[in-house]
Amino acid sequence: MFESVQPLLDEHAQLQEELADPALHADAARAKKVNRRYAELSRIVAANAAWQQAGDDVEAARELAKEDEAFAEEVPALEEGFAQAEEKLRRLLIPRDPDDGRDVIMEIKGGEGGAESALFASDLLRMYLQYAQSKGWKVELLDQNESDLGGYKDVQVAIKSNATDPSQGVWAHLKYEGGVHRVQRVPVTETQGRIHTSTTGVLVFPEVDEPEEVDINQNDLKIDVYRSSGPGGQSVNTTDSAVRITHLPTGIVVSMQNEKSQLQNREAAMRVLRARLLARQQEELAAAASDARKTQIRSMDRSERIRTYNFPENRIADHRTGYKAYNLDQVMNGALDPIIDSAIQADEEAQLAGLGDA
Repeated sequence: MFESVQPLLDEHAQLQEELADPALHADAARAKKVNRRYAELSRIVAANAAWQQAGDDVEAARELAKEDEAFAEEVPALEEGFAQAEEKLRRLLIPRDPDDGRDVIMEIKGGEGGAESALFASDLLRMYLQYAQSKGWKVELLDQNESDLGGYKDVQVAIKSNATDPSQGVWAHLKYEGGVHRVQRVPVTETQGRIHTSTTGVLVFPEVDEPEEVDINQNDLKIDVYRSSGPGGQSVNTTDSAVRITHLPTGIVVSMQNEKSQLQNREAAMRVLRARLLARQQEELAAAASDARKTQIRSMDRSERIRTYNFPENRIADHRTGYKAYNLDQVMNGALDPIIDSAIQADEEAQLAGLGDA
């Protein structure tokens, strides 16, 4: 595995020269990709240097110990440091998801449970907003379809980061959130104090950096306009500002009504459509490469139940990684790092095992 380091060091040096060329920055899209890759490789360069230094320190201590037993006491600690440096480098050499540095579009949809599911969708949105705030990310509300009790039947947001290091990207963290989230609690509509189980779906798509990344033929689009509606279906606009775009070849349908401007709703719908088409292309590639797919904790099955939120016990449980904690109140306020870290670690372990079997 470590034989792959030198080509990466060479690529890092090449990118460093490219970043020093003013011509690169005239192409914003290209500059963004180069910066992402350079930041990713910089972590490997630093980890490789630390690994080599730790190895040199162990060898030096062993040589000195032959002449002076006092140095022998330092060897075990230095060997442990070398092992840690080696493991860090090993994990950084795992092939990274090329989309990790991308921003995301997230959709939260009510599922089984009616009004309670819609209310939990609102709670999940708040949880992700708090988490994004803790990361310094920006959130843009794209569309919302409110329920009669104030929750969301459907809400879509774009989450953005200025991080150049892909490991700190939005997709790198939130790609594990897609799936069915199950909640167990006493709904506000329950009069006898019984615990109900409801579900809410979360979809996460990497956002397209440049429109040209996804080729969309305008003749493949069916665009309808209509008046936007609020809870209960009542009209909230006197003009046909809401937009529904159907991509005929795939059957993907995107509707937007959050803005008062038809043009703004159309632009937002196209952003979501591009993200869904990109995700569809990637799912097809992942399905074709079934062996690679087995190494990922992130499932392509959006019907998979991934997590349970048990309010009476204040318990959060992730069914993919086995993570369990009794701090649900903190999680609902955005303390998602331990859960997401468990998914990242499980993904890395699976990929390392896959590389070992190769």
